Amino acid sequence: MTESNSQLYQLATMIKDIKIAMLTTVSDEGALHSRPMATQNIIPSEFDGRLWFFTKEESLKVHDIDHFKNVNLSYAAPDKNHYVSISGRARITVDKNCIKEFWTPALEAWFDGPEDPQIALIEVEVEDAHVWDGPSNKIIQLFEMARSFFNGKTLDKQGSSQEIHLGRNN
Repeated sequence: MTESNSQLYQLATMIKDIKIAMLTTVSDEGALHSRPMATQNIIPSEFDGRLWFFTKEESLKVHDIDHFKNVNLSYAAPDKNHYVSISGRARITVDKNCIKEFWTPALEAWFDGPEDPQIALIEVEVEDAHVWDGPSNKIIQLFEMARSFFNGKTLDKQGSSQEIHLGRNN
């Protein structure tokens, strides 16, 4: 497994169970807009660095992406003390085969089936990711915090931080 594939696998493993990401786009005026989006099925062993989200083709986020492709995705699993920020390039597709591949019955709450004329997919190709991974056990966290307080030292077991650079340019 190459280093890039190993990093993609690690990234996919961290975010696969976090169903909602905050997608941030840039408006024509340069303002940042964030909104919750459901990430479509991530299988770590098959993850190729692309994340997928359903949307309506006439939405503000599609307009933003059409004018400025750079986006950010934020994932958080506070119960596991996992936090991920992803920078990438987005594009919109209305490819019906791709839509059918990711379609699930739960999407019927927002769309009239996979043939809905307003349905589209946002594809985000990951360029960089920042991963923060700390101890998930709350007792260990509290113990380390108390120990640092009583020892008069800063907390030294805060977890790890890692940057993943895939060096992709579109």
